[in-house]
Amino acid sequence: MLDWLTEHKIPLGAWLRSGVDALITHGQGFFDAVSLVLGGLIDGLTTGLELVPPLLFVALAGAGAYLLHRSLQLAAFAVLSLLLIINLGYWTAAIETLSLVFCATLFCVLIGVPVGIVAAHRPRLYAGLRPLLDLMQTIPTFVYLIPTLVLFGLGVVPGLISTVIFAIAAPIRLTYLGMSSVPEPLREAAAAFGATRRQMLLKVELPHALPTIMAGVTQCIMLSLSMVVIAALVGADGLGKPVVRALNTVNIGMGFEAGLAIVILAILLDRICKVPVPRVGKGGRR
Repeated sequence: MLDWLTEHKIPLGAWLRSGVDALITHGQGFFDAVSLVLGGLIDGLTTGLELVPPLLFVALAGAGAYLLHRSLQLAAFAVLSLLLIINLGYWTAAIETLSLVFCATLFCVLIGVPVGIVAAHRPRLYAGLRPLLDLMQTIPTFVYLIPTLVLFGLGVVPGLISTVIFAIAAPIRLTYLGMSSVPEPLREAAAAFGATRRQMLLKVELPHALPTIMAGVTQCIMLSLSMVVIAALVGADGLGKPVVRALNTVNIGMGFEAGLAIVILAILLDRICKVPVPRVGKGGRR
């Protein structure tokens, strides 16, 4: 029985290879155009960020952190951590990484949040999406990095697309969770006051689900940063390049410094993007 199973192997690999070959044959122009647009978007964002003097960028980051959270500790951490990145000599690489993470998070939010909202209102859709989301989060990244590299060529674009595939499940799942956790009495009260479906969504469901949705966004940022090193393997610039270079040359110092810069960016973005949750008093009032 075992020999029969091994002799009659299902040609999944051959089917997938044929599908990729067909895409290359009939859609190479489309993939080249997508690569050109996405590459131009990331390069333009990187160029724009590099035009800002580093010290001014640090000051703006500290001021933004304080205005968003009214926390001197967070503002000081933002300033000191970014100054450390400048001191280590990885400022340009950090800007390139920020551009990649920002673009990946933007695409994940623009796609994932609407999908999560629709799935929350259509449970059958989410039941169909769940196996796909599990697959996207558990399949080894290199598996879909190979076809994206073949279709889009060497550079930042296959890294961006692979990052989006890996990270988009987080905003979809947490948007679905936030929308599904809206109390039914709250919906009934809004409906009793004559709220339309649009008003129900914008004024009741989304405000209630916002902390959970933002948790999905911050998780998406963390997952995108975890892909920085893997994206560097296909030619993406940023902090992943010195990590890969340190791995190839067994340079412990360079690897630690670049890894520390990635950790600093991850902590900083996580703290800044968090939405403060209102405290509930003993009497149940906020």
